[in-house]
Amino acid sequence: MRLLFLGDVVGRPGRRALRTLLPKLIAREKVEFVVANGENASGGKGIDPEGAEELLDAGVDVLTSGNHIWQHMAIVDYMRDNQRLLRPLNLPRGVPGVGMVVRPARRSGQPVGVLNLIGRVFMGPADCPFQGAEAAIEELRRQTPVIVVDMHCEATSEKCAMGRFLDGRASAVIGSHTHVQTADDAILPGGTAYLTDAGMCGPEASVLGVKTDQVLRRFLTQMPTRFEVATGSVLVQGALIDVDETTGRATAIQRVREHVAP
Repeated sequence: MRLLFLGDVVGRPGRRALRTLLPKLIAREKVEFVVANGENASGGKGIDPEGAEELLDAGVDVLTSGNHIWQHMAIVDYMRDNQRLLRPLNLPRGVPGVGMVVRPARRSGQPVGVLNLIGRVFMGPADCPFQGAEAAIEELRRQTPVIVVDMHCEATSEKCAMGRFLDGRASAVIGSHTHVQTADDAILPGGTAYLTDAGMCGPEASVLGVKTDQVLRRFLTQMPTRFEVATGSVLVQGALIDVDETTGRATAIQRVREHVAP
């Protein structure tokens, strides 16, 4: 079966681009299951219920998130009732929402597990993602061999370490958060597809999806600056992953890089 993982969706331009491109991409590439990181989908930081529904309606099966998940407080009640939007599993106990889910693939009905983790290096406080992953993978593998992991963190070393840690136990470990697609897509020795960062679905003429002049002003002056989502052509990035449904081992991974006109 073929899976599609899409990098961080940035604001309204990212949502609109997926609404336009995703149905075509699913048909062209025969994609059976789509995971997208939506933590920047509403206003460039966080996600609200309307943004989540728009992405799910566009063809995303499961939305993952990260450190900006609580930016819009309306999402709290939404997450209590909707397990198609995940928050990182290793956030403190008792927070709303879930960090993993199993859902059926589009055509085959094959169960697909999705696990959302957040790193700790250069990030806010969180429980250990490695210990959290250990228990979660065990539980997910009782339901399905096909498991996709979103490792949302800053440090490439932490992402790489998670890929090696879960090699042979997850079908794919894909990094998110930095918005810059890396070129290290590979099948690890145990059969896990790995990519340090999927990139973003956001305006190309920008700094990580934000208006360039605002980011430069911040770097040059160190003064507080309001960041706004940029406009123009949208870069849609991610990875296509082929997985053996019986074993859960990945057989191929290919980076995705598409442009959508404004």
